[in-house]
Amino acid sequence: MCGYEKNTIFASEITIRVFINKERKRIMKSLDYLNLDANKVADVVKGLSRLLADFQVYYANLRGFHWNIKGDGFFTLHAKFEELYNDAANKVDEIAERILQLDGTPEHRYSKYLSVSTVKETDVIHSGHKAVAHILDTLKEIIRQERALIQTASEANDEVTVALLDDYLKGQEKTVWMLVAFNSDRA
Repeated sequence: MCGYEKNTIFASEITIRVFINKERKRIMKSLDYLNLDANKVADVVKGLSRLLADFQVYYANLRGFHWNIKGDGFFTLHAKFEELYNDAANKVDEIAERILQLDGTPEHRYSKYLSVSTVKETDVIHSGHKAVAHILDTLKEIIRQERALIQTASEANDEVTVALLDDYLKGQEKTVWMLVAFNSDRA
């Protein structure tokens, strides 16, 4: 190979590297098309990430309640806890996908969830009334977070996140009403 061919190959490699670097900078992002301010949306993604962690821990707790419930109300609560954990699993997926739509990266490691979640893991609970009380406390915290996140999303003009959380609140408020009614004889 003569010196000219070496220089041509070297120049081609540089051209390819420059092209690749330019392409990396031009990676398409959803926010480029959604007309949302990336700086404002960053707070929405942060709030959604914490909500995702809380829903993951809530889901695990609900599975434990479903498996370990005993005594009065077993059949009713066993089925209700399954309904609730299926709902929580769907919400986990929706929240993670919303984070992706806003160019974030949803966490998937339980160790990370546990480090940021305000919802804490429970020990084994056999009492239906204790499990329901724990679910009510968890929903109180999740609803508080969702209301705050609605405000943050509104300020970012993120109507889709607002609508998603509004839908969650509608179902959660009905669930709270029903669980309070179930536990009312324990007050």
